[in-house]
Amino acid sequence: MHATSEILAEANAVRGTLANLTTETKNKALAAMADAIEADTEAILAANAEDVAAARGVINPVMIDRLSLDAGRVHGLAEGIRALIPLDDPVGKVLDHIERPNGLVIEKVTAPMGVIAIIYESRPNVTSDAAALCLKAGSACVLRGGKEAHRSAAAIVVALRKGLAVCGLPKGLVNLIDDTSRASADELMHADGLVDCLIPRGGAGLIRACVERATVPCIQTGTGICHVYVDAAADLQKALKIVENAKTSRPSVCNAEEVLLVHSAVAGEFLPKLKALLTENREKAGKPTVELRLDPHAAAIIPGTPAGPSDFDTEFLDYILAVKIVDSPAEAIRHIGAHSTHHSDAIVTEDKETAARFVREVDSAAVYVNCSTRFTDGGEFGLGCEMGISTQKLHARGPMGLRELCTSKYIVTGDGQIR
Repeated sequence: MHATSEILAEANAVRGTLANLTTETKNKALAAMADAIEADTEAILAANAEDVAAARGVINPVMIDRLSLDAGRVHGLAEGIRALIPLDDPVGKVLDHIERPNGLVIEKVTAPMGVIAIIYESRPNVTSDAAALCLKAGSACVLRGGKEAHRSAAAIVVALRKGLAVCGLPKGLVNLIDDTSRASADELMHADGLVDCLIPRGGAGLIRACVERATVPCIQTGTGICHVYVDAAADLQKALKIVENAKTSRPSVCNAEEVLLVHSAVAGEFLPKLKALLTENREKAGKPTVELRLDPHAAAIIPGTPAGPSDFDTEFLDYILAVKIVDSPAEAIRHIGAHSTHHSDAIVTEDKETAARFVREVDSAAVYVNCSTRFTDGGEFGLGCEMGISTQKLHARGPMGLRELCTSKYIVTGDGQIR
């Protein structure tokens, strides 16, 4: 087991190697890493099976699904890496070009961060996604996963390093911290001069801890209390499809819907249809049903669980949906402003003016009109895989792809000028 300080030193030692890698070399490395993932499928699945067995009874079934890998998902890890190959190299792009009267030529150019640390929880795919993104963005990565997925992460890193070795690149480009205790997370948060950017991916507690305690630069990736508002002018069949997808396609992820707002003018027609779709129909099909937590007005229309005081401020990550009736788009927008985590929020309406107002006034990283919040994803946005969904406003916001993993620097060229 290597100490966190040793791993950070190894990552920093390869900065020069990374700075000199051509786009062609980086893309060859990505291809080799993807091939190595698939070649090691059996070992990765064996490690994952141990993680899943240890987690049963400790975390809920929805989170077990999030942790679990099969051959198809391992192939998906490799494909996520390959999706980055045809994308433009984000390093060395000229963002601005200025020629001064004194003859100085000033260019603002994209540049690698250097060393990026990622603290994440029980999602094995983050291991390969983060490593691949960092490599193409010209940075070394230091990965610190959660204990539930550590065996899986370790097996994936072994494969990734095999790919690097095929291309003659140092293993220090991809690093995994063995210690999954709070101490290693704290060490990364305070690794001034060794970590250029810290990205937490996980629940509200992890993100809050990083934002509050980190002394290194930290990008806040957000929890997702995502809303869908069904307007009076909504196409209700469209709304049913969108709500079902946003809530049930994968409830354990941050872009899943947690709160449904319904205009009172259509609630009497819409809510009984929704209840049948999310409960009775799913039960008949042998699928998990959705528990509806209803405000008093919704409870007067359909049966369900009375909503508690915290239900409109909770990221359930489960088959649970809080439901509230509102009397206007303005009330829906106010509710979202008060309770959203500014991740992904949607309106379903055929009224263009109402949609335009919603888009203007809802201050979230992704705002949707007549489509599911589940699209907030780097792959779905054409960015390749993603590092996370940033809900902050400085530097990066929304799905973080290659460009968001770069910084910039000014290159000033002269011919003897002095000030």
